[in-house]
Amino acid sequence: MPVAQGTTIDPARTRAAILEAATAILYERGIDGIGVAGLCTRIGVSKETLYRHFGSKDGLVQAVLESRSERLSGWLAEAVAAAGDDPADQLAAVFNALGEWYDRPGFRGCAMVNAAAQHHDEAVLAATERHLNRYLDLLTGIAARAGAVDPAGLGQQLLILVEGATVVAAHHGTAGAAAQARDAALVLLAASA
Repeated sequence: MPVAQGTTIDPARTRAAILEAATAILYERGIDGIGVAGLCTRIGVSKETLYRHFGSKDGLVQAVLESRSERLSGWLAEAVAAAGDDPADQLAAVFNALGEWYDRPGFRGCAMVNAAAQHHDEAVLAATERHLNRYLDLLTGIAARAGAVDPAGLGQQLLILVEGATVVAAHHGTAGAAAQARDAALVLLAASA
Protein backbone atom coordinates (compact mmCIF):
# COMPACT_ATOMS: atom_id res chain seq x y z
CA MET A 1 0.00 0.00 0.00
CA PRO A 2 2.89 2.38 -0.71
CA VAL A 3 1.97 5.95 -1.50
CA ALA A 4 3.43 7.46 -4.67
CA GLN A 5 5.70 10.43 -4.15
CA GLY A 6 3.76 13.68 -4.21
CA THR A 7 0.49 11.99 -3.23
CA THR A 8 -1.41 13.31 -0.22
CA ILE A 9 -1.86 10.73 2.48
CA ASP A 10 -5.50 10.30 3.48
CA PRO A 11 -5.61 8.68 6.95
CA ALA A 12 -9.26 7.67 6.62
CA ARG A 13 -8.61 5.96 3.28
CA THR A 14 -5.51 4.23 4.68
CA ARG A 15 -7.46 3.01 7.71
CA ALA A 16 -10.29 1.74 5.49
CA ALA A 17 -7.85 -0.07 3.19
CA ILE A 18 -6.12 -1.75 6.14
CA LEU A 19 -9.49 -2.72 7.60
CA GLU A 20 -10.69 -4.22 4.31
CA ALA A 21 -7.51 -6.22 3.74
CA ALA A 22 -7.29 -7.38 7.36
CA THR A 23 -10.93 -8.51 7.32
CA ALA A 24 -10.27 -10.97 4.51
CA ILE A 25 -7.01 -12.22 6.03
CA LEU A 26 -8.36 -12.67 9.55
CA TYR A 27 -11.47 -14.45 8.24
CA GLU A 28 -9.29 -16.80 6.22
CA ARG A 29 -6.63 -17.44 8.87
CA GLY A 30 -8.43 -16.74 12.15
CA ILE A 31 -7.53 -14.13 14.73
CA ASP A 32 -4.73 -16.19 16.21
CA GLY A 33 -3.69 -17.72 12.89
CA ILE A 34 -1.42 -14.85 11.91
CA GLY A 35 0.83 -12.53 13.87
CA VAL A 36 1.23 -8.79 13.47
CA ALA A 37 4.36 -9.12 11.31
CA GLY A 38 2.70 -11.57 8.92
CA LEU A 39 -0.48 -9.51 8.84
CA CYS A 40 1.44 -6.32 8.03
CA THR A 41 3.39 -8.12 5.30
CA ARG A 42 0.22 -9.46 3.68
CA ILE A 43 -1.52 -6.08 3.91
CA GLY A 44 1.55 -4.19 2.76
CA VAL A 45 1.90 -1.76 5.66
CA SER A 46 4.40 -1.27 8.43
CA LYS A 47 3.65 -2.19 12.02
CA GLU A 48 3.86 1.50 12.83
CA THR A 49 1.11 2.28 10.33
CA LEU A 50 -1.11 -0.47 11.72
CA TYR A 51 -0.52 0.71 15.29
CA ARG A 52 -1.09 4.36 14.32
CA HIS A 53 -4.55 3.53 12.97
CA PHE A 54 -5.68 0.80 15.39
CA GLY A 55 -3.42 1.01 18.45
CA SER A 56 -2.72 -2.73 18.47
CA LYS A 57 -3.67 -5.97 16.79
CA ASP A 58 -6.51 -6.23 19.30
CA GLY A 59 -7.72 -2.80 18.20
CA LEU A 60 -7.64 -3.96 14.59
CA VAL A 61 -9.51 -7.15 15.49
CA GLN A 62 -12.19 -5.07 17.25
CA ALA A 63 -12.57 -2.84 14.21
CA VAL A 64 -12.72 -5.85 11.86
CA LEU A 65 -15.41 -7.57 13.94
CA GLU A 66 -17.56 -4.44 14.28
CA SER A 67 -17.27 -3.62 10.59
CA ARG A 68 -18.08 -7.16 9.53
CA SER A 69 -21.04 -7.35 11.91
CA GLU A 70 -22.50 -4.08 10.67
CA ARG A 71 -22.05 -5.14 7.05
CA LEU A 72 -23.62 -8.60 7.53
CA SER A 73 -26.48 -7.31 9.66
CA GLY A 74 -27.18 -4.60 7.10
CA TRP A 75 -27.08 -7.14 4.28
CA LEU A 76 -29.64 -9.36 6.01
CA ALA A 77 -31.85 -6.35 6.84
CA GLU A 78 -31.78 -5.41 3.14
CA ALA A 79 -32.82 -8.96 2.20
CA VAL A 80 -35.72 -8.74 4.66
CA ALA A 81 -36.81 -5.33 3.32
CA ALA A 82 -36.63 -6.55 -0.28
CA ALA A 83 -38.87 -9.53 0.56
CA GLY A 84 -41.94 -7.34 1.04
CA ASP A 85 -44.42 -7.15 3.91
CA ASP A 86 -45.12 -10.85 4.54
CA PRO A 87 -43.14 -12.02 7.62
CA ALA A 88 -42.85 -15.56 6.20
CA ASP A 89 -41.29 -14.17 3.03
CA GLN A 90 -38.99 -11.99 5.16
CA LEU A 91 -37.87 -14.97 7.21
CA ALA A 92 -37.32 -17.08 4.11
CA ALA A 93 -35.24 -14.24 2.67
CA VAL A 94 -32.89 -14.37 5.69
CA PHE A 95 -32.16 -18.05 5.15
CA ASN A 96 -32.00 -17.72 1.36
CA ALA A 97 -29.40 -14.97 1.74
CA LEU A 98 -27.46 -17.10 4.20
CA GLY A 99 -27.56 -19.99 1.73
CA GLU A 100 -25.98 -17.76 -0.93
CA TRP A 101 -23.25 -16.82 1.57
CA TYR A 102 -22.62 -20.46 2.49
CA ASP A 103 -22.11 -21.31 -1.18
CA ARG A 104 -19.49 -18.62 -1.76
CA PRO A 105 -15.88 -19.73 -2.21
CA GLY A 106 -13.92 -19.19 0.98
CA PHE A 107 -16.93 -19.49 3.31
CA ARG A 108 -15.57 -20.32 6.77
CA GLY A 109 -18.57 -19.86 9.04
CA CYS A 110 -19.53 -16.93 11.20
CA ALA A 111 -16.46 -14.75 11.79
CA MET A 112 -17.92 -13.53 15.05
CA VAL A 113 -18.51 -16.99 16.50
CA ASN A 114 -15.14 -18.15 15.17
CA ALA A 115 -13.46 -15.18 16.87
CA ALA A 116 -15.23 -15.82 20.17
CA ALA A 117 -14.23 -19.49 20.07
CA GLN A 118 -10.59 -18.67 19.24
CA HIS A 119 -10.06 -15.64 21.43
CA HIS A 120 -11.77 -15.66 24.82
CA ASP A 121 -11.22 -11.98 25.36
CA GLU A 122 -13.85 -9.67 26.88
CA ALA A 123 -13.75 -7.28 23.93
CA VAL A 124 -14.19 -10.07 21.36
CA LEU A 125 -16.97 -11.68 23.39
CA ALA A 126 -18.70 -8.29 23.70
CA ALA A 127 -18.44 -7.72 19.93
CA THR A 128 -19.90 -11.18 19.32
CA GLU A 129 -22.76 -10.48 21.72
CA ARG A 130 -23.54 -7.19 19.93
CA HIS A 131 -23.50 -9.04 16.60
CA LEU A 132 -25.87 -11.75 17.80
CA ASN A 133 -28.14 -9.08 19.29
CA ARG A 134 -28.34 -7.38 15.88
CA TYR A 135 -29.48 -10.69 14.38
CA LEU A 136 -31.85 -11.24 17.31
CA ASP A 137 -33.43 -7.81 16.84
CA LEU A 138 -33.99 -8.53 13.13
CA LEU A 139 -35.52 -11.95 13.82
CA THR A 140 -37.63 -10.75 16.76
CA GLY A 141 -38.99 -7.99 14.53
CA ILE A 142 -40.08 -10.57 11.97
CA ALA A 143 -41.70 -12.62 14.76
CA ALA A 144 -43.56 -9.57 16.06
CA ARG A 145 -44.82 -8.67 12.58
CA ALA A 146 -46.07 -12.25 12.23
CA GLY A 147 -48.13 -11.83 15.39
CA ALA A 148 -46.15 -14.31 17.48
CA VAL A 149 -47.45 -14.72 21.02
CA ASP A 150 -43.85 -14.52 22.30
CA PRO A 151 -41.79 -12.62 19.70
CA ALA A 152 -38.67 -12.56 21.90
CA GLY A 153 -38.81 -16.31 22.49
CA LEU A 154 -39.40 -17.03 18.81
CA GLY A 155 -36.62 -14.61 17.86
CA GLN A 156 -34.24 -16.58 20.09
CA GLN A 157 -35.28 -19.86 18.46
CA LEU A 158 -34.76 -18.36 15.01
CA LEU A 159 -31.33 -17.09 16.05
CA ILE A 160 -30.41 -20.62 17.10
CA LEU A 161 -31.45 -21.85 13.66
CA VAL A 162 -29.42 -19.11 11.93
CA GLU A 163 -26.26 -19.77 13.89
CA GLY A 164 -26.77 -23.53 13.89
CA ALA A 165 -27.15 -23.57 10.10
CA THR A 166 -24.02 -21.46 9.78
CA VAL A 167 -21.98 -23.81 11.96
CA VAL A 168 -23.30 -26.88 10.13
CA ALA A 169 -22.59 -25.29 6.74
CA ALA A 170 -19.04 -24.42 7.81
CA HIS A 171 -18.15 -27.73 9.45
CA HIS A 172 -20.38 -30.33 7.88
CA GLY A 173 -20.84 -29.05 4.34
CA THR A 174 -23.03 -26.34 2.90
CA ALA A 175 -25.47 -28.50 0.96
CA GLY A 176 -28.94 -27.86 2.28
CA ALA A 177 -28.11 -26.32 5.67
CA ALA A 178 -29.80 -23.01 4.93
CA ALA A 179 -32.81 -24.61 3.26
CA GLN A 180 -33.34 -27.05 6.13
CA ALA A 181 -33.06 -24.26 8.70
CA ARG A 182 -35.42 -22.09 6.62
CA ASP A 183 -38.02 -24.84 6.52
CA ALA A 184 -37.79 -25.35 10.29
CA ALA A 185 -37.98 -21.60 10.88
CA LEU A 186 -41.11 -21.28 8.76
CA VAL A 187 -42.78 -24.09 10.74
CA LEU A 188 -41.92 -22.30 13.98
CA LEU A 189 -43.23 -19.00 12.58
CA ALA A 190 -46.52 -20.54 11.44
CA ALA A 191 -47.03 -22.23 14.82
CA SER A 192 -46.22 -19.10 16.84
CA ALA A 193 -49.41 -17.09 16.40
